[in-house]
Amino acid sequence: MEIDSAPINRCSKEHQKIYQEWFNCADSDGDGRITGGDATKFFGMSNLPRQDLKQVWAIADSKRQGFLGFKEFVTAMQLVSLAQAGHELTIDILNDEVDFENLKPPVMDGLDSLIAKKKRRAKKIDPELNGSSEVQSSQPLWFTSSKSAKKVHLYSVTSIVDGLKKLYVQKLKPLEVTYRFNDFVSPLLTSSDFDAKPMVMLLGQYSTGKTTFIKHLLGSSYPGAHIGPEPTTDRFVVVMHGPDERSIPGNTVAVQADMPYSGLTTFGTSFLSKFECSQTPHPLLEHITFVDTPGVLSGEKQRTERSYDFTGVTSWFAAKCDLILLLFDPHKLDISDEFKRVISSLRGHDDKIRIVLNKADQIDTQQLMRVYGALMWSLGKVLNTPEVMRVYIGSFNDKPINESASGPLGKELFEKEQEDLLTDLRNIPKKACERRINEFVKRARAAKTHAYIIGHLKKEMPAMIGKAKTQQRLIDNLADEFAKVQREHHLPAGDFPNVEQFRERLSGYNFDKFEKLRSTKIQSVDDMLGHDIPKLLKNFQNPYG
Repeated sequence: MEIDSAPINRCSKEHQKIYQEWFNCADSDGDGRITGGDATKFFGMSNLPRQDLKQVWAIADSKRQGFLGFKEFVTAMQLVSLAQAGHELTIDILNDEVDFENLKPPVMDGLDSLIAKKKRRAKKIDPELNGSSEVQSSQPLWFTSSKSAKKVHLYSVTSIVDGLKKLYVQKLKPLEVTYRFNDFVSPLLTSSDFDAKPMVMLLGQYSTGKTTFIKHLLGSSYPGAHIGPEPTTDRFVVVMHGPDERSIPGNTVAVQADMPYSGLTTFGTSFLSKFECSQTPHPLLEHITFVDTPGVLSGEKQRTERSYDFTGVTSWFAAKCDLILLLFDPHKLDISDEFKRVISSLRGHDDKIRIVLNKADQIDTQQLMRVYGALMWSLGKVLNTPEVMRVYIGSFNDKPINESASGPLGKELFEKEQEDLLTDLRNIPKKACERRINEFVKRARAAKTHAYIIGHLKKEMPAMIGKAKTQQRLIDNLADEFAKVQREHHLPAGDFPNVEQFRERLSGYNFDKFEKLRSTKIQSVDDMLGHDIPKLLKNFQNPYG
């Protein structure tokens, strides 16, 4: 499976050198990003009409990041060249039979003199540096401190993700720390959480083809991949891009600052010993990270308790993932108690869930129809949603489709279904930035509701006598207390956490030590949601309208 068909892969080395020089010229602050302001100045030298330049930016910035890296810049330049040659710019033009490798760079009026001017300026500056050079840190220094974050203006960030980082440190993180959101709901975010590649998690009972599915997409195996009819994958394996093929143990992965898995330390050593990272230099993994999970237990195996909170871990990954694939086997449609708990833990992430009926070529068309109906009936009892989940039917492995069972009609169906699923996967990197904004807003709303709940519980505590009794009463009647908070602050019921889970966590705390509700912190988050985020998105929209 291929995701990136960027023209840089079909660009001659000679032209790449030219584009690199142009990119350095256009990048006004030298941060490796062409922002909207940089683009309007540089692209204007092409003398193309505004409508064409608007389309150039829209196609080049397909991930909606609000800036162009070098790859996207090359795409933009080649689109400009095509537009100058009279081609109509459409989204499909990158897939057309254009000889990108020999496509000449566009004509840019005044660019040569601008590059010469920059070179003269660079020569004057170089001697003043006395040979010293500063290397910029990949993580902004302000990310670790809300005080230094306040010094960074929203206009000074050069991407939507950097803007979200700033807003998190300045406005949302103080609220989370004050009301212990990280203890109750989700660990504090790090810079790597914002910069992480999109993730796809595969869930299902053992031998439903999860590991085979990943191998099928990669077209090759990866370190730690074990396949067999028995429960072979006994651990969570994150399959990601790396310079060479190797496996990294879970304890090492959890403490690496450049990986977004530090939050998994809350599940303890017993889990981390069942967690590993598998790195391999595959081009697909430059865009997507896969999470392979242990087979969900069924039958007698459910009676053997795991040494860690399996449901909690899947819930943690679900919050981080962009897509969750639930794999089913036509011969294993029963949803065990553990699988039911796992699916229930995905509540709130319904938009990410896709169902895959794998190995469908092992049964004939009539059986497939009955299996599909049985699967939908089983899922309807567990998911408790009026909407019908999207189900992909196929056989996702490297073997040819078994036409003797499925017939020619089945083969055509499976090929169409596989293409639909691959299209869904290809779109993940394009939607990653929008997904990050969505998850950020969701987290902010949850943190705000959590602050109201903690503030309310603190307010209900007596000043002197009967504290233990009052605390127990509040825990016992938690559903009623949630209703009071909802009515008092006009909050939607969907923003409240699960009552039973919240009650369980509350039992370990002394309510008297909770912070009182501070309206200034709530107002700061409200301002962020109502003003700052819309302003940030407006700053990084298409510079040509």
